[in-house]
Amino acid sequence: MAGVAAAAAAIGTAELVAALTGPRSSPLVAVGGLVVDTAPEPVKRFGIEVFGTYDKIALLVGTALLLGGFAALIGMVAARRLMVGLAGIVVFGGVGAAAALTRAGADATDVLPSLVGAAVGGLALWAFVAGPLELDPWPWSPPTPAGPPKATGPAAVPDPNPVGTAGAADGTATDPTAPADGTATDPTAPADGTATAGSPPILGSPPVPGGAGGRVDRTLGGGSSPASAPCSGWPPWGVAGRWLAGRQGVSAAREAITLPAPVSPAPPVPAGADLAQPGLASYVTSNRNFYRIDTALVVPQVDPETWQLRIHGRVRNPVTLSYADLLARPMVERYVTLACVSNEVGGDLIGNARWLGVPIRELLDEVGPLDGADQVVGRSVDGWTCGTPTAVLRDGRDALLAVGMNGEPLPVQHGFPVRMVVPGLYGYVSACKWITELELTSFADFDAYWVPRGWSAQGPVKTQSRIDTPRPRNRPAAGPVTVAGVAWAQHRGIDRVEVRVDEGPWQQAQLAPTISVDTWVQWSWQWQATPGEHTLQVRATDSTGETQTGEPRDVAPDGATGWHSVTLTIT
Repeated sequence: MAGVAAAAAAIGTAELVAALTGPRSSPLVAVGGLVVDTAPEPVKRFGIEVFGTYDKIALLVGTALLLGGFAALIGMVAARRLMVGLAGIVVFGGVGAAAALTRAGADATDVLPSLVGAAVGGLALWAFVAGPLELDPWPWSPPTPAGPPKATGPAAVPDPNPVGTAGAADGTATDPTAPADGTATDPTAPADGTATAGSPPILGSPPVPGGAGGRVDRTLGGGSSPASAPCSGWPPWGVAGRWLAGRQGVSAAREAITLPAPVSPAPPVPAGADLAQPGLASYVTSNRNFYRIDTALVVPQVDPETWQLRIHGRVRNPVTLSYADLLARPMVERYVTLACVSNEVGGDLIGNARWLGVPIRELLDEVGPLDGADQVVGRSVDGWTCGTPTAVLRDGRDALLAVGMNGEPLPVQHGFPVRMVVPGLYGYVSACKWITELELTSFADFDAYWVPRGWSAQGPVKTQSRIDTPRPRNRPAAGPVTVAGVAWAQHRGIDRVEVRVDEGPWQQAQLAPTISVDTWVQWSWQWQATPGEHTLQVRATDSTGETQTGEPRDVAPDGATGWHSVTLTIT
């Protein structure tokens, strides 16, 4: 418990300092980020499959548990060899400092939280284990030799207690240093007779050798034991650090922004585009329900007043833009459906939103890419990178540097103040959030973040379809049943959706209206269901005439394939 309490003091202090030096310098965030970057790809995919969008929370909780176990070990060692325990605290801080230096844009100040936290943790461990009043020995420590028993009368009673307590003739335990009347005193008790020996044991240690069933109160400050610190969470200063970090957020700056009106507004959603069928995903996904997949353990807080976008690399005219510069440019507004490459067949890592932004094509035309610059690397404020084909960004599609989402400034968790939106590509090669750089280079010269981890360098979205209703838990009654879902093939569009029951003939579904080829489309099919268990399958055909394959394939390296199927019981 002393080790855990010392670690809590260290992490709490580090959080307080990190509130001043920046969230990337927090040891928990830095270590967690290093784990994300270095973990083998199968481990990452396992985390996403098991925890889904809660994978970051699971990682932080797991990191805290591992640190807690290490801290407990430090405390156990320190009880026998204090210097070895203090060395463990040094390692504790060193790991955090080293991890902080691996983060993008790190400098010398980023090691301060870990170093200051380690210093406070080491001081706390020393105070708990070898402070002014020494802790009781652990059960495996050599017992303190017992002193000779005091005589209580004409005949002295021999000491039967192996740990040094003396027993009176009537069987009651007495201290060998106790007066002849048998009253128990602590050798450190004041002369006025006030007792401290009756304090409850702390840290789970045995009674003080020679004590009368009690022990000396060794609480720091006299108010609580060191064991109480981890039981109540971080120390108050750690909570203060979290509070200060929250105060450094950009929510207020975001709320103060008024987005410009687009020179080219998005087309209105056509009547009937949203079938409003129970269980069917809405045509436009709200900001709150839009999926989030990224590597950021803590959402970056980027001040729009200091934000800059640098467009450089293999270009004729490199430029740097401020947020105000970007807002002053002509804006376009478009509905675009984004999908994650980690989306399993039938998965929900996909959403459709109305984006406001500056066409990337215009910016690239201004900087003038040089020959051979076939890749545009988007770089996030936290160092994450994606590589987008230059040709895709200049082929006329609505690839945007987005500043707005569904009529409001980008939510912080979705990339505020600026992110990339590119129709027809999976997010891992295009959807850079919290973007600060566009670097023109080539695929031969640079691999973006996910490419060395086994994913394809280029990731065009595959034609996919999904059954949203009915679901197995619905157990619909026999008779007419509406089967409905969504299908997508961004920048190609969906031409046809078909459904079949129990591997029977394919039946064509009805497509709802849609805004453009860059969004998904809802579909529905009327089924005369009969009692029993049935399996429904769906497939889509895009506007090029290509029908999605039924061959099941994993999400790696460039997106899952196969037909979504639902097995349910008709009552």
